[in-house]
Amino acid sequence: MNAFWSALAARKLNWVVTGSAGFIGSHLLETLLRHGQCVVSLDNFSTGQRDNLLEVRASVGEEQWKRHRFIEGDIADPATCRTACREADVVLHQAALGSVPRSIADPIATHQANVSGFVNMLEAARAAKARFVYASSSATYGDHPGLPKTEDAIGHPLSPYAVTKRVNELYAAVFARCYGLQTVGVRYFNVFGPRQDPDGPYAAVIPRWIRALLRGEPVEINGDGETTRDFCFVANAVQANLLAALTDDRKALNRVYNIAVGERISLNRLLEILRDRVAEIHGERTAASPVYRPFREGDVQHSLADISLARTYLGYEPSHDVANGLRETLSWYVSRFSRTAAGFA
Repeated sequence: MNAFWSALAARKLNWVVTGSAGFIGSHLLETLLRHGQCVVSLDNFSTGQRDNLLEVRASVGEEQWKRHRFIEGDIADPATCRTACREADVVLHQAALGSVPRSIADPIATHQANVSGFVNMLEAARAAKARFVYASSSATYGDHPGLPKTEDAIGHPLSPYAVTKRVNELYAAVFARCYGLQTVGVRYFNVFGPRQDPDGPYAAVIPRWIRALLRGEPVEINGDGETTRDFCFVANAVQANLLAALTDDRKALNRVYNIAVGERISLNRLLEILRDRVAEIHGERTAASPVYRPFREGDVQHSLADISLARTYLGYEPSHDVANGLRETLSWYVSRFSRTAAGFA
């Protein structure tokens, strides 16, 4: 990958990153600025955090930060989308309302952000003649029982969130066919890493559990813990987006790719690994016991990605497995939140 990063630094483009104050979006922003790119980013802070932008700024330094222009705005507004994309070469579209439970609780808000906002961004990218790389989700596989998941085997969706992500893929394909827009979809499988929010009712499992373990609180598990997931460290997701953005292979365009590691792990095993990692730092806090709760509506029981298509067409190769990703993730949470006795308070 060293040659790829060198090529990125040598290739100056104008980028748009939506959802830049969010978890994955802030990592994309940081990586692009580190490699000398000019970035316009957009967020309305409905789920993104201003602290994430401040952290990126501190990380890259003021000289690199000057190549960034931030727009506080909503993708539900077409004019905002057009303004953000006016000079874009590449759009990395990450903005969305995530979470299966959130979509079940509020399907209208999920549709407005994930479908109406998505079409606004597609149209803005079309007007700018920019390549459009967008975040999809493994939720699109729905109730299809096959493992590993392959891109062409889609089941019935299990949540409004899953519907919105499948509709995104269909809209992208139609814009490619009708207007010649270059699109690439990246179907994320349970991305985790630094800056993922541990707070709120829709927080992802890994940051929630890390917080509980550092506090010595019970860990809540939905189901019996034998549910499996293909957890993917955020650096892998960043790599996939940039490979999709820069590929010169036309056969790689107008496709959707699984982005994961290609390995699955049960929630019970994930907890064991996290306990071991936390024990290396705070041995006295590892006694937190799991509390098993009912299986969550809209979730799938097992998930595992076939990543051969992304390997073949994009040159994607995960840089981090789960163990290495968890080590970096835990280190970030400890350094950020363990400076006081209250931890995540």
